[in-house]
Amino acid sequence: MDYTINNEEVVFDNHYKMLKANVSYDTFSGDNITTTRFAFHRGDSVAILLFEKDSSSILLTKQFRYPTTRHDEGWIFEIPAGSMEKDECPLTCIIRETEEEMGYKVYQPNQISNFYTSPGGSTERCYLFYAEVTPRDKTSKGGGMDSENEDIKTVKLPISEMDSWLSEKIFDAKTIIALQWFMAHKI
Repeated sequence: MDYTINNEEVVFDNHYKMLKANVSYDTFSGDNITTTRFAFHRGDSVAILLFEKDSSSILLTKQFRYPTTRHDEGWIFEIPAGSMEKDECPLTCIIRETEEEMGYKVYQPNQISNFYTSPGGSTERCYLFYAEVTPRDKTSKGGGMDSENEDIKTVKLPISEMDSWLSEKIFDAKTIIALQWFMAHKI
């Protein structure tokens, strides 16, 4: 099956971009559809599930997320994550983001997955990593970058409370994916 992207243009360009294109693609019945589509383009991202061995806890962030206010949330729990720079390696990015947001140095994070965050509307692909840390790996305060107006709090989720948090407190898809991976592979 084939597709063709025609006349792709940026129709909004601020912190993120909105793309518009005329697309043609084959159908499962052998026909062809030609239509206009839009895509939110923010680049690729990384995220990491940090397991602190000494406390038997998952390290989460809590931070304000404007889009979640549409559903009366605001501050949500997430695994640490960030946007990749142009041509940046996912491994390099996750090491940097972990230190910026959490204050922890990670040396050999393992990539456990990559996935599209919302393939019907966004170009973003997320690279998901896992690493184990101890309090000795905490080398700076974390909390995010002041220059990016970040205000990030570190929260420890005890493994014993993971089930209840998944059903009551975790609403972020990448965090749900990571915690379910942990339950299937580490517990």
